[in-house]
Amino acid sequence: MSTQRVSFEATPNPATMKFLLHTKVADVGFDCPTAQDADSSPLASKIFGFPWTSSVYVGTDFITVTKQDWVDWELLASPLTGLIQEHMDNKEPVVVQIVKHTDVDDPNDSPLVRNIKSVLNREIRPVVALDGGDIVFNKYEDNKLYIHMRGACAGCPSSQATLKDGIEVRMKELFPEIHEVLAI
Repeated sequence: MSTQRVSFEATPNPATMKFLLHTKVADVGFDCPTAQDADSSPLASKIFGFPWTSSVYVGTDFITVTKQDWVDWELLASPLTGLIQEHMDNKEPVVVQIVKHTDVDDPNDSPLVRNIKSVLNREIRPVVALDGGDIVFNKYEDNKLYIHMRGACAGCPSSQATLKDGIEVRMKELFPEIHEVLAI
């Protein structure tokens, strides 16, 4: 039996709930926007068995679940916590294969891109993970930084504020050559 009980908390995205696993389950987070993308996670696949599931994000020690609009968290959160707890208590794997992470250093990266990725990984991603989300470097070109917003950040009403007032401000402060940060 697990020593820590799975718990849940609201995120800034009203359609997404964060389920705290209280144990590390993955080295890197990964997005499962559809059931077909959940083959790396038996738990995410199980959650997609419910018709109200819109997407699942597997973090390093949490899972965020985004629901369809036609159902309320008041009905879902406790039973889903129980299902996740049972999965953990049965010692079923949360992740079964290594997920390729797109944010790792590429030997072809310029020094600037390596520094951008470092700041994203060291400063920005841990803060965004507190709200059940993640951001992943996509590319840097023409003085524009392109990122993917995942987990609770995807579709969140406050994601534009997070992007422009948080991430973009910080990245421009550190890297004056960045003129804009865009989510794709």
